[in-house]
Amino acid sequence: MPRTIPWWAGGILMSLLFFFTFSEWGAGRPIGASTGMAYLSEVLFGLDADSHEYTALIETSGAWEGVMLIGVFFGGLFMSLFVTKTFHISFIPTLWKARKNSSVPSRMVWSFIAGFLLVYGARLAGGCNAGHILSGGSQTAVSGLIFTVVALGTGMITGRFFYKRKGSCS
Repeated sequence: MPRTIPWWAGGILMSLLFFFTFSEWGAGRPIGASTGMAYLSEVLFGLDADSHEYTALIETSGAWEGVMLIGVFFGGLFMSLFVTKTFHISFIPTLWKARKNSSVPSRMVWSFIAGFLLVYGARLAGGCNAGHILSGGSQTAVSGLIFTVVALGTGMITGRFFYKRKGSCS
């Protein structure tokens, strides 16, 4: 089995996933993730729809997204174990260790800050990053395309400055 999948094969597989997800044979709804997390927290804390307005709003979509997130986890695990055979547990990526440090707490703090900023920005735009990029982009929604361009652009610019080589002036 190959360690990577060709870009065109990944594109075809993503297209089939979107077709199935949006179609009547599939879920009949767009892909999203953040509502699934809100739904999970409501289940864990026992919030009911009668007392909490947001619970009633996300009851159906949140349950579906929760199932989708479980599928994403097990699908990724399957691919890394059996298809690409690249599965390993690592708290510090190689690039982080080479350019920053070997501190796990440092990596966790920076990951939290970056993740929080990404989710905060996506929620300000009225959705989540997965919803904007995957669902919005595949439907050529203007908000999804703008969010994708801004997220990828700021990610490349931030990565360029953040992962600058130690002692490098450029």
